[in-house]
Amino acid sequence: MMNVQPVSDALSRPEPSIGNGSATVEMPTEAPALPPSYARIIEEARPDIEGPPRIRWFCEQLNKLPLDDRKAARSVYEKLVHRMIKVNASDLDLGGPATNERAWYRVDGFKRPHDEMGRFSADETALIILSLLTLKQQEQLLDRFAIDFGYTLYEHVEGEPDRRFRTTVYFDNLGLALCKRMLAWKPRGLRSLGFHPIIEQGFMFRHVRDGLTLFTGVTGSGKSTSLDAIIDANNMDLEGHILIVAQPLEYIHTSKKCIIRHREVGTDVSSFVDGMVQGLRQDPDIVVVGEMRDADTISTAMETADTGHKVFSTLHTGSAIESINRIVAEYPPIEQSRVRYRLADVLRCIVSQKLLPAVGGGRVLAKEVLWMMPSSSAAIKNGNTNEIYQMIWQGSDQGMITLEQDLARLVEIGDITTEVALDYANNKRRFLSLLR
Repeated sequence: MMNVQPVSDALSRPEPSIGNGSATVEMPTEAPALPPSYARIIEEARPDIEGPPRIRWFCEQLNKLPLDDRKAARSVYEKLVHRMIKVNASDLDLGGPATNERAWYRVDGFKRPHDEMGRFSADETALIILSLLTLKQQEQLLDRFAIDFGYTLYEHVEGEPDRRFRTTVYFDNLGLALCKRMLAWKPRGLRSLGFHPIIEQGFMFRHVRDGLTLFTGVTGSGKSTSLDAIIDANNMDLEGHILIVAQPLEYIHTSKKCIIRHREVGTDVSSFVDGMVQGLRQDPDIVVVGEMRDADTISTAMETADTGHKVFSTLHTGSAIESINRIVAEYPPIEQSRVRYRLADVLRCIVSQKLLPAVGGGRVLAKEVLWMMPSSSAAIKNGNTNEIYQMIWQGSDQGMITLEQDLARLVEIGDITTEVALDYANNKRRFLSLLR
């Protein structure tokens, strides 16, 4: 069995051509140290000021330092990031009282502190984090109490591509904290994700040129990697225009057969809605919306699909039925009937994903796939979404599969244990019936 790389949003079975680079990364044995000027800032900080006022004062002092000092602090941070590559971690956590002054890494789904990377006080961690931010980002952090942005580690190993990360900085119990997720440094092949050929065709603009496709699941369930694989497959297949609206931008695609535009919310465009509305005047064929967070974004995504564009987006839901119900529930009761009809007309596919601990380490992808048919469209319009599960259960000829059926398949081929499958099943009774 080939296990999944435990990288953020890693999926299914890795392709032989994709390596993690861990064998070539040289790691320092000593804990990194900050420049002396940072210690002076901490010594001069008033002990009676904490929370955002303290962070604002830190920003003011940092911005007076020579550029070389801030570069030195960023190099300390990059040593911590190199550790992610070395141990093939999906996430890094720093700062806040909860970390106990240590760097925590998530490896194979489990998050633990790595004492060998040293200890950093709350103030030291805050200064390290602030050294990564531009003046504008510092102001956004102090205004919103959190900020998301992309981060690139350039030329970490000669001959390998730059690594990109999704980063969140936020306040935690008056302290400043950071969570960094490592993104795939190369799109996976669409075939490697294990979808039925009918579903694969449905993802391709060549075969289906409109409609809304949703990838759903909790944070870290592989949605971004699936979308990047689909984008890359279309990029190599047919001449066109792909527009990506995200917050933050994650993997940066290189235009091949398609021209691919990347627009980051908060930097290149003010909102997801504006990105889609403006996109309608930019001649796109495929529109990728990072997340449908509210009714306005959902309405605009459906409108974009309804005007003849192929739209992909994500939701934080655990099943196809939950996804449909969540979308409808975003609207007032008086509007829900209209929304059901519109959603039924534009929806093409829902993929709900989970990443599970694999036998022997790593993680493996389990998924539920709904491909819209006239019967499921009618069920949405009539408000009978509970009927859709049985349609998926019986829809294998159309490429559909329930999560429980996929879990049973993974148990049968030895990728996961029965206990793990039962823990992750949405319908445990149905799953157990498949084992008899």
